[in-house]
Amino acid sequence: MFPRLSVIAFAGLTLLAACGTPQEQCINRSMREIRTLQSLLDETEANLERGYAWKEYEFTRWRREICGTTVITQPDGTVIETPQFCSRPHSETERRMVPIDPAAEARKRDGLIAKIKALMPQAEANIAACKATYPE
Repeated sequence: MFPRLSVIAFAGLTLLAACGTPQEQCINRSMREIRTLQSLLDETEANLERGYAWKEYEFTRWRREICGTTVITQPDGTVIETPQFCSRPHSETERRMVPIDPAAEARKRDGLIAKIKALMPQAEANIAACKATYPE
């Protein structure tokens, strides 16, 4: 298994990069692809542990909402305000369990681990360059 400590350590440096110093922003850019791959690896490993994957799907439900009011004046001068209803679409997201092929999922995990390992030396060099270019 790929030791995640180094990826986690680098990821920890980039947590504040969105609004961080130029050095932090540079490090964030250097680690972007590895963070994406690590996220996919985490998902793949969780799928293998569970024995199934989650698939999200979106659907539309119609909700009845108050869209306005109608004012009715009765003959005796009493004013009654009644709500007007209309149906409006509302998007919702749900998750479903989907079966996985454990062998294919294991191959995907192994490929992600290999890709992360291959990218780490360049990322470490980029981070060193970021620190040299933008000393704090």
